[in-house]
Amino acid sequence: KRSIGRYLTEQGAQVHVLPSSATADEVLALEPDGVFLSNGPGDPATVAQGIATTRALLGQVPVFGICLGSQLLGHALGAETYKLTFGHRGVNQPVLRRSDGAVEITSHNHGFAVQATSLGEQTAELTFDTAEHGRVEVSHLNLNDDVCEGLSCLEVPAFSVQYHPEAAPGPSDARYLFERFSDLMLSQGPALVGGSA
Repeated sequence: KRSIGRYLTEQGAQVHVLPSSATADEVLALEPDGVFLSNGPGDPATVAQGIATTRALLGQVPVFGICLGSQLLGHALGAETYKLTFGHRGVNQPVLRRSDGAVEITSHNHGFAVQATSLGEQTAELTFDTAEHGRVEVSHLNLNDDVCEGLSCLEVPAFSVQYHPEAAPGPSDARYLFERFSDLMLSQGPALVGGSA
């Protein structure tokens, strides 16, 4: 997890590490420019505190999640998760970035995934209308089995990927996501929660 902090600080972020039990009020008390939801083990459906905190942060501050953080974002948006028959493991998983058709070679270590169709009514190809947070699109797909590997909120500043862009050692195809998060925080400025830009 040190590499996550390193990549965030390379983008100019001041990083505060909070326990997974932190509430939205505790997070927002720091006046963050953004919130990064980290990876972790287990069934995301059992992490009620993390889901509640993520739900409360949506629309308040930019959010970027990886691995378990992606699953928490999915739950916070109203999706369900499911256990994969064969978990994704290894440093050579091909993932389609749907925005431009690029294929990223990515590092994975997850046994659960977001069931995108449970997000809400499908309004366009792999785009769903959630009850609370507007439209969400599946931004990344695993080319081996079509599993949802990323979510991008179209109406609140939040996105996630299921894999590990920070893998070290490992592929570096997805490190651009840290720059994307930095850009998202800068674009939102202090208007959301009073933090400094």
